[in-house]
Amino acid sequence: MKITPRTLQHLIKFHNLELWPKDLAETMKTCCYVKKDFITEAEEKSLLVDVEPHMKRLRYEKSHWDDAIHLYREREQRKWRDENLEVISRIRSESFGANTEHLTYVHILDLHKDGVIKPHIDAIRYCGDVITGVSLLSDAIMRLRHKDQKDELIMDLLMPRRSLYRLGGPGRYDFTHEVLGEQESVWNGEQVPRERRISIICRDLPKVANRQTAEEEIKLKPIPEEI
Repeated sequence: MKITPRTLQHLIKFHNLELWPKDLAETMKTCCYVKKDFITEAEEKSLLVDVEPHMKRLRYEKSHWDDAIHLYREREQRKWRDENLEVISRIRSESFGANTEHLTYVHILDLHKDGVIKPHIDAIRYCGDVITGVSLLSDAIMRLRHKDQKDELIMDLLMPRRSLYRLGGPGRYDFTHEVLGEQESVWNGEQVPRERRISIICRDLPKVANRQTAEEEIKLKPIPEEI
């Protein structure tokens, strides 16, 4: 499928819209959305210059610690060239409120062409109210399913290459989110080709009440930082 201007008029799709409470559907449209062409081709190339040397040292993993991702590489990154810091600042300004406390590190997720992100809800001890990012190298489709009505309340987001996506409000913890594999990546009856996709992801700090204590600490495989 070629992403055309006509296609880009509709980046959100509700399944079974007649089953959605009207207020919830309207809230989801304002809290969970995609902005096309959020970064330029030159900005995409610049971000990749900072990211690729580190990612090439990592191998693709077949399973995530919470079994949410298949065929991926990931790391946290704090050091960026000035031009890329400006892009990250723009992502945060678009998606977060003025007084938001941000996680210092930016999360880099490299999803193989054949990789998938399975339906999951992020752990509240590690994440805040919003997750946002830009998609590099490939188009993709994100699917949200209500945790209690997973076969009825379904919303898809078409994420073209270089677009920004944002998940907030009820879409954050009342819905699972996933990135579809290539066979499932169909938009308005047409296949959306999947290539390797890198996400530059920004998050806010978890609420104080949700931050894990030493007793609750989960031992995770560390994500490589700068070498």
